[in-house]
Amino acid sequence: MQQTLDWIDWTVLIATLVTIVGYGTWKTRGSKNVQEYVRGGNSSKWWTIGLSVMATQASAITFLSTTGQAFSDGMGFVQFYFGLPIAMVIICLVFIPLYHRLKVYTAYEFLENRFDLKTRTLTAILFLIQRGLAAGITIFAPAIILSVVLGWNIITLNIIIGVLVIIYTVSGGTKAVTVTQKQQMFVIFAGMIAALVIIIGLIPDEVSFTDAIDIAGATGKMQVLDFSFDLNNRYTVWTGFIGGTFLMLSYFGTDQSQVQRYLSGKSMKEMQMGLLFNGLLKVPMQFFILLVGVMVFVFYQFNPAPLNFIDASTQTVLASEYGEEYKLLQEKQAELFGTKQRLSLAYAKDNNEDLRSELFTVDSLEKTYRSESKFLIKKAIDPEYRNEYKKLQEEVETLKSDTSSATYKEKSAELNMLYKDAAKDTQTNDRDYMFIRFILNHLPVGLIGLLLAVILSAAMSSTASEINALATITSIDLYGRNLKEDKGEAHMVNITKWFTFGWGIVAIIIACFANLAENLIQLVNIIGSIFYGNVLGIFLLAFFFKKIRGNAVFIGALITQVFIIVLYFLDNFEIINLPYLWLNLIGCLIVIIIAHILQFMTPNKVKA
Repeated sequence: MQQTLDWIDWTVLIATLVTIVGYGTWKTRGSKNVQEYVRGGNSSKWWTIGLSVMATQASAITFLSTTGQAFSDGMGFVQFYFGLPIAMVIICLVFIPLYHRLKVYTAYEFLENRFDLKTRTLTAILFLIQRGLAAGITIFAPAIILSVVLGWNIITLNIIIGVLVIIYTVSGGTKAVTVTQKQQMFVIFAGMIAALVIIIGLIPDEVSFTDAIDIAGATGKMQVLDFSFDLNNRYTVWTGFIGGTFLMLSYFGTDQSQVQRYLSGKSMKEMQMGLLFNGLLKVPMQFFILLVGVMVFVFYQFNPAPLNFIDASTQTVLASEYGEEYKLLQEKQAELFGTKQRLSLAYAKDNNEDLRSELFTVDSLEKTYRSESKFLIKKAIDPEYRNEYKKLQEEVETLKSDTSSATYKEKSAELNMLYKDAAKDTQTNDRDYMFIRFILNHLPVGLIGLLLAVILSAAMSSTASEINALATITSIDLYGRNLKEDKGEAHMVNITKWFTFGWGIVAIIIACFANLAENLIQLVNIIGSIFYGNVLGIFLLAFFFKKIRGNAVFIGALITQVFIIVLYFLDNFEIINLPYLWLNLIGCLIVIIIAHILQFMTPNKVKA
């Protein structure tokens, strides 16, 4: 069922977005030189830098996907951010003093000073590829979900979000991005706090907040720390501290969308304090967002939840040949809800182990029903998948006479993987739709408009940072560096504005052709992990290994990037098992090792 917004929600939504865009455009109009347009005139205070850095990372994906992650898997995702404070300290001690001393406009200018032009250009191009893709996804993520839930045209939504961002980013450059992000973070914090308060208020009166935490804990949702070394688990303390530190070092230390935020600082001290502020606040902020998702999970212990949160997919499967099977699952879930509600109320009054065990069992059974529903939806919407599954199923049946044979085991494993693949499809994976569906169905008028403004503000803030950084890199590192003659400040400001406009159009186009099969927040981090480790390794070579020269780094970076892409696809096709966060560490180490080998083998040929 598509949702019709009340006029109050429309008013709140439109007024919030127009105010942010209008304020950003008016406040930062008339940048006259590159220093003012690209580095914001170096006028930002530490709290502005801190909020801007947080807003750049906190895209719409953060609120839609992180809450869905918590609803499904609990609080464990917060471990992903454990390396962030460590990374902030290192960047404050090593990266910022170098950038500040050299007075660079981009992080990659430093690489030419240290190595050569081709290394600077390669690193800039790696940034443009991964951040260009990410910019499209940050538009596409809220657009596809809002289009499905509200019935709006996805192309129209992509264009609306993109155009709003382009208006103030082209007009005011870095300062416009920074100024608007303060307002956007205010909207984001206000909306999420209001959402948590309302959600807790919707839980039955006899269930306190502490009881709600206990209920979530009984189903494993409050397990924050995982010290295991299981490579099947993407999020553990070790992946957070090791893989996460390398990812955050690369993201905040070498990604221009973040570097540009703190290079606008009034002084080196303001830059450092801004990053430390981000390091102190970011982990609690993510914990809070995850907690909102967990509280929505508790809410649905006492209120009926749909079997799948994508309404259009539910209607499709009900109208298909699998409709009766799906209805049967819905009936089973309805019966299970009565048991779940009774057990949750009982556990709130008496936290005994027997009730805890029963609650965990009921939650596991509901997860099974949800998996089966995704499987039926996938078969209903994808004839090729349906035929492939049927063929494999028949092959397994014919081999049942010898269950110990290698062929039987192989085909059974393929059948099982095909079943699991159903949960990854865009039209079955409802994790990212959970929070928006909850907002529209259960929150009061006015707050719905505010939270939709939160989602779109977050999309705008991260997209603005990205196209601002993409334009800066294109203008400074590629166009400006290869100009034969000095064209003057006015020319460079104008060309940067045109590049900003151009990258905004590119982001909209990518959004219009995007297709997501992963959890959104994971997909963005996967794209980053494929490139970030290599880039970080290049910068560490520049900082700490003075004997390594440009040719060795350039060749090493090319080899490393190919190797990391191969590793990712080997994991994606389940030939190896490697959580994506480890790609950051591996990429960083590989480029350092290869550069050393090349420098050692041909010392006279790699002095460039």
